[in-house]
Amino acid sequence: MTTPFSLVDVFHDGPFTGNPLAVVRGGGDLDTATMQAITRWFNLSETVFLLPPSVAGADYHARIFTLDRELPFAGHPTLGACHAWLAAGGVPAASDRIVQQCGAGLIPLRRDADRLAFAAPPLLRGGPVDAETRAGLAQALRIDPSAIVDAAWADNGPGWIAVLLESAEAVLAVEPVRHSDARIEIGLIGAHSAGGPVDWEIRTIFSGAFGAVIEDPVTGSFNASAAQWLYESGRVTGGYVAAQGTRLDRRGRIFVDYDADGQAWIGGRSMTIAEGTLPGLSALA
Repeated sequence: MTTPFSLVDVFHDGPFTGNPLAVVRGGGDLDTATMQAITRWFNLSETVFLLPPSVAGADYHARIFTLDRELPFAGHPTLGACHAWLAAGGVPAASDRIVQQCGAGLIPLRRDADRLAFAAPPLLRGGPVDAETRAGLAQALRIDPSAIVDAAWADNGPGWIAVLLESAEAVLAVEPVRHSDARIEIGLIGAHSAGGPVDWEIRTIFSGAFGAVIEDPVTGSFNASAAQWLYESGRVTGGYVAAQGTRLDRRGRIFVDYDADGQAWIGGRSMTIAEGTLPGLSALA
């Protein structure tokens, strides 16, 4: 018995410009350790396992894994999982939305022209960081503490801290440490000059399973919490476009919109790059 999978480019601006994702469709008989082993084998930032929903109101269930742990929520896996589910013939119960079940609960998604968008989930932790944490951020980013315009917790699952710098150029100039014994999840934000095609520049820096500091090409979860923070702090009053992955020669594009209640919707384009099958997975469980 084989299990199908697909490789999806999420938040792309053309093929091979976004963040790759492996989506395994099925594997409900696999245990968590086997899912984690498969994720490490794919060696992408995340792998999603699509399963039948187990709660009322959900169209499908997504279990999201990084190389070293399962996450309750992540953004680019949410869009990529939805794309793969629809491409495989999934039909949502409601015509105007798709509902994903994941560790963070039920996540609504909608179709916006050629893009999918998810509703940014509530933060697990928000508010300003303390002085010691702020100093640690500057040390990890190898910048002067005075360069940090503002910093706040922006944790919706992965543990992000948002760090606002004075400009997009300042964000792109950061050269962070290469290794960290402590876990770090830092999202950088800087504004582009007004009137251009992109409004904000985003970078996300985090420590991997063995302490190496990694930069993610495009990060939906951080863009979701950043959109909430920028709106609540009055730095934005309406939708915008963010770029991410520039330092990695990617062209990630994130389309942020707000509804009448201030709910942030995080959108982007997804495309299937490759499809295949994994043989005999149940035998590994």
